[in-house]
Amino acid sequence: MANKLPILILILPIFVLAAASPAQCRPVSVSDGIQDVRQQQDAFIQLNSLTSSDSCEQTYGFLPCTTNVLGNVFLIAVYGYVMFLSAKLLSDGSEILLQIIGPGIIGGFLLPVLSSVPDATIILASGLSGSKETAQSQVSVGMGLLAGSTVMLLTILWGSCLIVGKCDIQGSTTVDLKDTKTFSLTGSGVSTDIWTSYAARIMLISVIPFIIVQIPEVFQISSGSRLAVLISLIVSVSFVLSYSFYQVFQPWIQKRRIARTRHKHLMSEILQQMKMRTLGRLFTDNGEPNTAVIQKLFKTIDENSDGYVSATELRALIIGFQFEDIDTNIDAAVERIVKDFDTSRDSCIDIQEFVTGMSRWLNKAKRAAAMHRRETRDGSSSTPRTPRLLNDFNQEATTEQDLLGDDDHNDDEAALNVQNPKWKISKAVLMLLIGTIIAAVCSDPLVDAVDNFSTASSIPSFFVSFIILPFVTSSEIVSTLSFASRKKLRTASLTYSEIYGSVTMSNILSLAVFLGLVYFRQLTWNFSAEVLVILVVCIVTGLIASFRTTFPLWHCLLAFALYPFSLLLVYVLDYVFGWS
Repeated sequence: MANKLPILILILPIFVLAAASPAQCRPVSVSDGIQDVRQQQDAFIQLNSLTSSDSCEQTYGFLPCTTNVLGNVFLIAVYGYVMFLSAKLLSDGSEILLQIIGPGIIGGFLLPVLSSVPDATIILASGLSGSKETAQSQVSVGMGLLAGSTVMLLTILWGSCLIVGKCDIQGSTTVDLKDTKTFSLTGSGVSTDIWTSYAARIMLISVIPFIIVQIPEVFQISSGSRLAVLISLIVSVSFVLSYSFYQVFQPWIQKRRIARTRHKHLMSEILQQMKMRTLGRLFTDNGEPNTAVIQKLFKTIDENSDGYVSATELRALIIGFQFEDIDTNIDAAVERIVKDFDTSRDSCIDIQEFVTGMSRWLNKAKRAAAMHRRETRDGSSSTPRTPRLLNDFNQEATTEQDLLGDDDHNDDEAALNVQNPKWKISKAVLMLLIGTIIAAVCSDPLVDAVDNFSTASSIPSFFVSFIILPFVTSSEIVSTLSFASRKKLRTASLTYSEIYGSVTMSNILSLAVFLGLVYFRQLTWNFSAEVLVILVVCIVTGLIASFRTTFPLWHCLLAFALYPFSLLLVYVLDYVFGWS
């Protein structure tokens, strides 16, 4: 559902740090007549530490391995990219299954668990392989992923969604689609609904296991650490089950996902059908929506020539369409189009509203199709051609999710009626199976590459995994930003609800996997600084989101500042004060 992530770009800053690390430098000995020679030797030794490779142990006995910095940068990029594809397969397969089966046990329990598979497999790989000493050393990779995922979602992604989704604030809320105050820190922002605040409160509750496991450290009870890990593990598993049951019996998140998927497919089909009815290209030569053609299309739909398109005329238009994949609810489709186009709220669409609405849909299709072409490695930058562009958007609509712009949470609650459901289910199950297998196979070599890179560069593995792995295991960053850019309260609500839901699953399910490793492998719990970072970010963001529904733009500055603050806090506590 997202662009393929250029993981190498994420690794380059760490590589620069590695090259500049003091551990890579050797002191220059000054002696009579040979200072230049020594300097040349030291420079050669330093370069050799980046490129040479000693003996290493191959994962599974055949996968490539290396002990130098450059080699491990390459391996992290390769294995990280494969893990990213695994996360994308799991995400797309889950969405197809949710469309067909609808809310219930599958959507409330199985799919949230499957969405956490990439994180869980990496955490397991960090603590299962090798001896107890090796596991104790590598398990910091898993903790880095656990902390990094939470921090990244609630800082970088949270703040970015606020920027791309901002609208003008009037009174105590924002005005949909109105963004005239540019980057006013107090005059523009994002509004969400009360359900989003509930999701933030659930996220706050999910940090309880972190607090439990830290109790012996806080009160300096050295003999109670193992018991605290066990209690926290039990509480985490209980929270996973409780949260899943909550989604089963209160499936508002699942219903929203189904609703936005229905809207995406309906929008795709209508654009395809309208393309065939136009008297010219829907796009001009410079890639902009063709206003003249859209106006001609309006006049074609306006059968009584009164200057307005009514619900009756829209119904006649949709009945005339031959949809390929979806058994569309005609009344719901008409209501959805009217709500999306009718900004004057008079239940009719005039020509200007039609041009504006169609232009917005076409621009959305153009962006989505461009994203689809990049995913298929089509680097063409030529002016979009309507048939190909809409075809790309139609393909992208079958796998990517979109948001429903309605204000009613109760519409489109049923799953999509898709032709050939058995084939679709088989396809979804196959995607989930392949994604799970890829994640299971590639997590161990990825952890080894991160650990080896840490050794070669003298950068703690926690920081490497904290920065890189959250982007590797999340395939929805770009699409989440795309949803937020719709600039509506509805889309913002769903966007932030999903962010809080992802953090909640990370805090309980991923933590449960990590605690299970620590307890059953009898590892030492020494992650106080890392837990403190998770608590600080979750509590700060959670409290703000729990009691507010409108967020001025200046909140993004706070969110962005929390990311470097988190890294600095861990470094100071662990490596300056020795607090673990």
